[in-house]
Parts: sequence; C-alpha cells; structure tokens
Amino acid sequence: MNFQLIGVNHNTAPVEVRERLAIPESRLPEALQKLVQFPGVDEGLILSTCNRVEFLAQTRNGSADLRRFLSDHFQLDCTQFEPHLYEYREGEAIRHLFRVTSSLDSMVVGEPQILGQVKEAYATARAVGALHAQLDLLLTRAFAVAKRVRTETAVGSSAVSVASVAVELAQKIFGSLKGKHVCLVGAGKMSELAARHLQAHGAASIFVANRTYERAKQLAAKFNGEAIHFSDIYEFCDRADIIISSTGAPVAIFRREHGERFLARRKNRPMFFIDIAVPRDVDPEMNKLDGIFVYDIDDLQQAVVSHTADRKREAERAEAIIQTEVERFLGRLQTLEVVPTIVSLQDHLETIRQAEIDRVRGRLGTLSPEQELAIETLTRGIVNKIMHTPISTLKTAAREAEATTVVDVVRRLFNLQEKEKREKASKSGGTTAPQG
Repeated sequence: MNFQLIGVNHNTAPVEVRERLAIPESRLPEALQKLVQFPGVDEGLILSTCNRVEFLAQTRNGSADLRRFLSDHFQLDCTQFEPHLYEYREGEAIRHLFRVTSSLDSMVVGEPQILGQVKEAYATARAVGALHAQLDLLLTRAFAVAKRVRTETAVGSSAVSVASVAVELAQKIFGSLKGKHVCLVGAGKMSELAARHLQAHGAASIFVANRTYERAKQLAAKFNGEAIHFSDIYEFCDRADIIISSTGAPVAIFRREHGERFLARRKNRPMFFIDIAVPRDVDPEMNKLDGIFVYDIDDLQQAVVSHTADRKREAERAEAIIQTEVERFLGRLQTLEVVPTIVSLQDHLETIRQAEIDRVRGRLGTLSPEQELAIETLTRGIVNKIMHTPISTLKTAAREAEATTVVDVVRRLFNLQEKEKREKASKSGGTTAPQG
C-alpha cells in the first residue's frame, strides 16, 4: 500500500498561509474529486480545519506529485509555500495520521475536537466515492488508535482548550465576565464551546448570527439566547462585549471601519474579538484601534503553550502507543500483501488434487463412503504438507524487507503467473499461447 500525505499546520505555517490553503466545507467534495482524478492517485481524503490543511492519498506507485496538485488546485506557485509544507510517505504518513487523530499533533494536545473533524472528513470522502478499501482500513485503524490513547492515558483529561484560553484572556481584559454580552458570528462547534465557557464564567446574554438563520435559532436556544439575521451584524455587534467569529467566509467580515463605528456607539467601552476562523474573519488592522482587542487562532495557540507542560508525561505514554500501533499496522499491511499469493497457491494445489482424484476415479471402481473419505483425507494431508513450508515462508517474509523477492520466487516455482493469465483469458474469452 502506498500512502502519501502533504499539508501545513499550526506548527509549520502562520495563519496567513493556512487561510490561503483552507478549503470550505462546501467545496470539499469538489476538491476530493479533483484529488482522486489526479495522475497516480487512487483514493484520497482532505482534512481542512483552522489549524491544518492536509491531503492524504493512496497512490499507485507511491510517487504522485501532490505538490503539483496543490499548485493546480489553488492556482498558486507552490515555491512560496515550500518552507511550510511537510510530506510523509508509508510508515511516516501512517504515524502522522495516528498522531493527528489521537490529538498529539493538535495545538491543544488532548483536545477532542480533532477526532470529530477527521471522522467528518472520512464521511465526506466516503460519500463522494474518494475512499475505498485501503484508506478505509487506515482510517478505521486510526480511530481505534485514538480511542486507545484516550482510554489508556490521561492526555485528554483536564485539557486546556482554545475555548478555555479565550475565556482566560477575556477575563484579563474585562476583569470579570459577569454581565458581559457575547455574540457568536457563525455557529461552529468551537464557537459554541467558547460560548459555553464564557457563560459558565458569568457572561450574561448570548446572541447568535449565522448565514442560515434556522441554525442561528437552534444554537441560540441552547443558551437561552437570541438569534439575529446575519445581515444585521454591523447594526447589532456593538451591543456585545465579546465577539466570537468563525464563519468560513473567504475574506474578513470585520474591518477597521466597522471597529471605529462600534467604538463610537459604545462610547469607547472595550470590545474583545476571538477570531477562530481560517481564513480570518477579523482584519488585523482592527487590533490597532484603542479599545478593541483581537486574538486570532495563532495568538490563542501561544497562550495555550504555557498551560500544557504538565501533560508532557502523558503525551510520552501516548507516543509509545502510537509507535506500537504503527508497527502493528505496517505488519498487517505486509501480511495482506502476501495473502493473494497464498490464496493462489492454495487454489492451484487444490485444483491439482481434484484433477488427480478425477483422473484415477474410473480405475478405482465404486467406492464406499469410508473409502471416499480416506482418499479425501489422504490427498488433503499431502497437499497441506506441501503447502506448509511455502506458506510459512511467505508469512515470515511478510514482516521482512525481502517479502517481494520471496513472493516472486513462490509464484515462479508454482507457475502461478501463467495460471492467472490463463484464467483471465478464459474469463475474457481470449486465448493464451501454449507454453513450450
């Protein structure tokens, strides 16, 4: 199996780079279809979140030019992103996926959101037919590994989250959150989580604006809040002390002129913007206004780092689990690679056994059931003894570097290639040249 993965994340690229490669949820099906139509790619999955954009592919020869795919898809010169890109193959691609799904590569190690995001990416890839047997096997195992990490370590317990850090920053700005008003612009899961933290720390009313008004009403109901039409946000947001924005809009929806208008209406009372969107919803110029405080996803990351040192030991335990699981999965893949040869060998020898029994049956005359059973047992025993050594050798070699060589030798010794050619020709109605 040839796995390749390419991408950027919060560790390798600043938000201004990530936002140029981000793919909105509505455009994922189209991007997936382009990925699997790209030369050399058989299966694909795309993970696009505020902290990472990654392309995972099962390729025919392990050398699909995924950099060229990025350049073609985004119509960008990839050389400008080269310092930020990482690319993994085979075992390293498997390890990276396991770490991502287990939240060991997250901005907040142990946060649970990433597992849900990978599962959503998996569901989308399956829905558009971009994911089949091999990537399905890999993703299914990744989910099991994530569960094992969360069950066997405390890496996810008392996790510091982007939402909790946002609350901490808001408290520093306002002193107390009691009675403060919150506006959610966009109804994403992280916005909802941040709002819950703010409400738990004393925030008063919560307003929700979303492009789909029904979704805004549903989320507002969870907080006993009020839904507002998205078109009214510029007339309404000055009533909020804290604005959490995560819309997926391609350009900033809050600009400097909006901030100036808000401050004038608020008589210069401060406003706190938590921008967790990629691309960003809040123009960085807003941060230059006295009385407006803007924190984007990278700012929150820096605040998170100081909280995570005490979970290093649990993360090390989780890394050991990942290492074990990568080796186990690679072993399973190698074993799967020799299975077709083992099946072909078994079929080949069984065909010979049946043919030999049929050839001599006329000379044996009428046989009793006991005699039929004796012949069956005898011939099966002979075939099993013949198969034992090559099958054992194949299974052992599957875990070693010489697996391909051993498979080729066995197939040549038993002439399995020619047998398969004849079977294919027979099914297609063709003929094969007689072997001399």
